[in-house]
Amino acid sequence: MKFSVVVFPGSNCDYDAYHAAKDVLGQEADYVWHKDTDLKGADVVLLPGGFAHGDYLRCGAMARFSPIMPVVQAFADRGGPVLGICNGFQVLLEAGLLPGAMLRNASLKFQCEHVHIRVEQTDTPFTLACRRGQVLRIPIAHGEGNYFAEPEVIARLEAHRRIVFRYTNAAGDVRDDANPNGSVAAIAGLCNEARNVVGLMPHPERACESVLGSADGLIIFESVLQSLRTGEFGGSQGSALQAVR
Repeated sequence: MKFSVVVFPGSNCDYDAYHAAKDVLGQEADYVWHKDTDLKGADVVLLPGGFAHGDYLRCGAMARFSPIMPVVQAFADRGGPVLGICNGFQVLLEAGLLPGAMLRNASLKFQCEHVHIRVEQTDTPFTLACRRGQVLRIPIAHGEGNYFAEPEVIARLEAHRRIVFRYTNAAGDVRDDANPNGSVAAIAGLCNEARNVVGLMPHPERACESVLGSADGLIIFESVLQSLRTGEFGGSQGSALQAVR
């Protein structure tokens, strides 16, 4: 399987994502510069964390205009699996691939710590190998990870099961003191309507080896491999994923 890691000026987790795909999973991986218009035969596209274009204006606001983004959009429209991590999630929001926006953390501080997130849905290519309700210990590192959307948008996300991860405590309980940034409805990650595009603020690529303090993030990458090999992640989109390959 081929992972393509999109690199923007200011990305700083691109190597972490590449390492997870290439060295930990043992898959083919390549970097794609933001000015490129070719995903280099990608089976999976990763938008990594960092500070694309210095996060001027708003996080991800300038990256959405990069020449690679229409190509990522087209890949997603064909059913290809796309994962946006931290700044990559912010880019997906700004590009309209996912709904909502990111605000400053409620603490008004940069939060860098391990948190717990609960898997809410398993019918995405990045959660296929998970159990619903499974709690993962994964680090965050962001200053603007406070997810916000209007109440009617949150209601639609809930109704269509598009909230994929929530912040919880270690026991899997949603609590204010377990929400590190103040995100509405404790949302840590969500997916698009077709369920093949997923964004999350925590960094699974930094939790793929026990030496890093947790290997819980590995299951997110193992999920997409399983999804591509079996052509499924809950039914109807399986054929689309096979078509991308």
